[in-house]
Amino acid sequence: MLTDINPKLPMRNKDVTREYYINKLDFEEFGSADFDGYLMVQKDKVQLHFFEFKGLDPKENYGQVYIRTDDIDALYQIVLRKKLSVHPAGQLQIKPWGQKEFSMLDPDNNLLTFGQSI
Repeated sequence: MLTDINPKLPMRNKDVTREYYINKLDFEEFGSADFDGYLMVQKDKVQLHFFEFKGLDPKENYGQVYIRTDDIDALYQIVLRKKLSVHPAGQLQIKPWGQKEFSMLDPDNNLLTFGQSI
């Protein structure tokens, strides 16, 4: 019955969020309409949605999404090559729960964790 999940994360500024996901993380804008206060981006089979929250305090944002990948090492190398910021506690590592993962924070402090089963 269930086929997909598309997380909705808060953003303060649509242009800043669009710039980060499209120009830094290589997502593409999804959809044919430019909705006021709403953004949809997609990369491969992953789609993220963002809603405008101008009063968001990034230090109090607990938005998080876990994104699975089938080539964590290559993805991590791309992030390093582009000199993107990895979360201080989120360098690539093998976790006790059998995942190899790393984490990043977007401009609004939404935590993006990328992981692959090992």
